[in-house]
Amino acid sequence: MSTTPRWRQPMRARDKDEQHRAATPLELLFDLCFVVAIAVAGRLLHHSISEHHVAHGIGAYLLVFFSIWWAWMNFTWFASAYDTDDVPYRLTALVQIAGVLVLAAGVEDAFDGDYAIVTLGYVIMRAGLVTQWLRAAHADPERRRTALRMAIGVSACMVGWGLILLTHDTLHLVLFLVMIGFELAVPMWAERHVTTPWHAHHIAERYGLLFIIVLGEIILSTTLAVQAGFVQDRLWWVAASGLVIVFAFWWLYFDEPAHRRLVDNRHAFVWGYGHFVVFASAAAIGAGIAVVVDDKTSRLTSSLAVAVPVAILLVALWVLHLRRSWLLPGAAVLVLASTLAGPALVLVAIIMAALVAAWVATSPRR
Repeated sequence: MSTTPRWRQPMRARDKDEQHRAATPLELLFDLCFVVAIAVAGRLLHHSISEHHVAHGIGAYLLVFFSIWWAWMNFTWFASAYDTDDVPYRLTALVQIAGVLVLAAGVEDAFDGDYAIVTLGYVIMRAGLVTQWLRAAHADPERRRTALRMAIGVSACMVGWGLILLTHDTLHLVLFLVMIGFELAVPMWAERHVTTPWHAHHIAERYGLLFIIVLGEIILSTTLAVQAGFVQDRLWWVAASGLVIVFAFWWLYFDEPAHRRLVDNRHAFVWGYGHFVVFASAAAIGAGIAVVVDDKTSRLTSSLAVAVPVAILLVALWVLHLRRSWLLPGAAVLVLASTLAGPALVLVAIIMAALVAAWVATSPRR
């Protein structure tokens, strides 16, 4: 008879071929907390562009968004391999959720160059993650070396982020970028010999759910345009265009099963890391539409605020997801060219609608 208490299970590796593996309610709750952080980052990017602080706003947005995305990444891939759903796992996940909310509270300060609160939230999340990896190392002898390497690497990076708070200006930025490199290198170093048993269908679903969340930023800006449209008739075309863009990207992203790209660790690292561009650009489209609604900048600036992230997202989806056709990079070129020919948002929406129509027409019959 087993002596393991019902409230605690050994954190053994999940079956990577498990049937009908889906996102858990706890994972959905975790994602919900990221909505706040992503929304704040998008709002601050929007205000930075509207107030003519474009370079600063884009730089701060990318750094902050990396912190948000990387925290989500670490939780997601660990859960795919070791989610036991017992009491200690749930409580540790609660600690990580608390860290997410602290991070979200510090996003506004981070845009002004003060990363203290963001770093505190990050440390709280990573402390929970280290605890989970140590549990996995104890219960999974086959992958103990990998789990311990992850715990050591994550802990070392936590110390590094704390030391960066003591620096300022250019040195701070340089060390920030260096730490990003270290963070990205830790999983590749840890899994060099023995890999964790992540589940391809589960990972694809988790990424799809976060993509829907970042598309929500475009929907939010579109909703604000609808509100304003009752006062200013010209904003109806902004709302309609935003809706078309959302539907087009949703259609393209989910048209082909993403799990087919996750055949091994090498492909998984490229696909997983590359989604930073996908998520960051998708959320930035919402900020760009908000800039158009504000109408405080030049036509060219507001056009570029939408066209540039749309073009980047198209190229990213082509590289990571939909390589069978050159339609996407071709559409990206047309989107950028639209900034020279009038209200770019309307033209972008027309191009995206035409792209989806061409994509459907050229797709192989299922």
